[in-house]
Amino acid sequence: MHSPAIAICFLLLLVTVLAWLSSRLRVPFPILMTLGGLLIAFVPGLPRVPLDPELFFYLILPPLLYQAGLVTSWRDFYANIRPILFLAVGLVLVTMIAVAYSAHAAIAGLSLGAAFALGAIISPTDTIAAIATTRRLRVPSRIVTILEGESLVNDATALVALSFAIAAVQSGEFSAMSASFRFLYVATGGVVFGYFVGMLATWIRPRSGDDSVEVLVSLTIPFVAYLPADAIGVSGVLSAVVAGLYVGRRLPRIVSPEQRVRLFAVWDALVYLLNGAVFVLMGLQLPGILDNLGEYSWRELIVGVLIVSGVSVCMRLAWVYAVTHSTRLLVPSIKQRDPTPPGSTMFLIGWCGMRGIVSLAAAMALPLDFPGRDLIILLTFGVIVFTVIGQGLSLPWIIRKLNLRPDGQHESELCLARRELAHGALARLEAIELVDGIAPAMVEPVRGFYRRRVERYTHEIEQRATGKPVTPPQVSVTSIELEALDAEHQLLIKLRDDGLISDDVLRELQRDIDLATIRLSGKST
Repeated sequence: MHSPAIAICFLLLLVTVLAWLSSRLRVPFPILMTLGGLLIAFVPGLPRVPLDPELFFYLILPPLLYQAGLVTSWRDFYANIRPILFLAVGLVLVTMIAVAYSAHAAIAGLSLGAAFALGAIISPTDTIAAIATTRRLRVPSRIVTILEGESLVNDATALVALSFAIAAVQSGEFSAMSASFRFLYVATGGVVFGYFVGMLATWIRPRSGDDSVEVLVSLTIPFVAYLPADAIGVSGVLSAVVAGLYVGRRLPRIVSPEQRVRLFAVWDALVYLLNGAVFVLMGLQLPGILDNLGEYSWRELIVGVLIVSGVSVCMRLAWVYAVTHSTRLLVPSIKQRDPTPPGSTMFLIGWCGMRGIVSLAAAMALPLDFPGRDLIILLTFGVIVFTVIGQGLSLPWIIRKLNLRPDGQHESELCLARRELAHGALARLEAIELVDGIAPAMVEPVRGFYRRRVERYTHEIEQRATGKPVTPPQVSVTSIELEALDAEHQLLIKLRDDGLISDDVLRELQRDIDLATIRLSGKST
C-alpha cells in the first residue's frame, strides 16, 4: 500500500478516535485534537506526506468559513455588531502589529515582513474552540454571541491582512494608503460576490429535487463563493462567509425537513473531519519542520512561542477593557443603550482568545518559498497549543470563580416559540376541521396533544417571569410517545432479523421512526 493511502487511513482513524474520546471524556474537541496533533509529531515511523500549500486555502478553508456563516444567528450578530467589529477588525489589526514588532525584536532571523505575516495568522480567534468550550460551560448567551460573531468576521480580516503581508514580502513594496484602498475594494467585492452566490444558491436549491443532489449542491456552494472571488481579486474569505450567512437565513424556506436533517449531519461530520485532519497533518509535518529549524535551539523556540502567545493574550485583555470603557466615555449614548458590562464578563471575553484551525491552515498555506515559513508554522502551532490547552482547560475554573451563570435567554425564547407553535397548530386544526369537514374523532387526539403543550409552556413562561424554578413534569405524553417509537424500532429490527422483511423495508420505515424521534426528542409536553 502506498504511503499517502496509509496516511489517509491513519488520519481518518485518529480523527474518529479523538472525536470518540471527546464525547467520552466530556472534553471540548479542539483541546483533544490539539493534543493529538502535538503527540503525533513524536511518534516514530509515521509517513511524511508532502502537502501543497494551496490545499489549505482552496480545499479546507472555504467549507469551514461557509459553515460558520451558515449557523450564525443574523439577529444576534446584528444586535452585537459594535463589540463584534471592535474585536474582529480593531483587535485583529492591533494584535497583528504588536505581535509583528515583538516577534521581530525577540526572534533572530525573523524579518519584519515575515513577522507581520505571523501576526496576521495568529490574530483571529477560533470559532470552534471558543464556542465548544463556552456553550458546554453555559455562560450568558451574549458572551457566546459576541465570541461567535467575532470569530466569524476576524477570520476574514486576518486573512485579507495576510494576503497583503505576503504580497509586500514577495514584492518588497508596501504603501499604507494604497493598501487601505485595496483593502476596501477586496472586502467590498468579497461581500458583494458572496451575496450574489447566496442568492443564486437559494434559487437553485429548491429546484435540485433529489436529496443526494441537494447535499452535493450544499457542499459546492463554499467553493463557488470562494474560488471565483479569489480569482478576480476580491476576498474569497468574505465571499464564503457572506454566502453562508445568506443561505443560513433562508435555509428553513428552501429545503425540506428531511434534507435539513441530512444536511446538518453532513456538515457537522465534515467540520469535525476537516478540523481533525488539519491537526493530524500538522503533526505529520512537524518533525520535518523541526529538522529545517536546526539553527534554533529548543530554548529559543519555546521562548519565541511564549513571547508571541503572551503578547496575543495580553493585547486581547487590554483591548477588551480599554475599548469597553473608552467607547462609553467618549459616546455617552452608548452607555445609555448598553450599560458597561461587569468586569467578570469583560475578563471572560478577554480570556476566550483561543487560536485554532484557521490560523493553522493559513500558516500551512504560506508559499513554500516564503521567508521564515517553517518558523512561522511552528510558532503558530505553539500559540494554538498554548491558548487552546492553557486557556481552554482553565475556563471551567475561571467561570466558577467569576460566578457567571447562564441568563436563560435561549431557554426562554425556546419556551415562547414552542407555545406559539402549539397555538398555530391548534388554529390550523380548527381551520381544516371546519373547511374540510374532518371528523372530530380524528382531530381531537391531535388537538389534545397541542393543548397540553400550550398549558405546559404557558406555565413554564409564568415560572420564568416570576423567577421561580422551572419544574417540568416527571412523566409527559412525549416521553410515552418516545417509548412507543423505541418499541417500534426494536420490533422492526426483529422482523428484519427473522427474515420477514428486507433491509430496504427496514430502512424506509426506520427513516420515518427516526424523524419522529428527532421531532419529539428532548421536548416534554
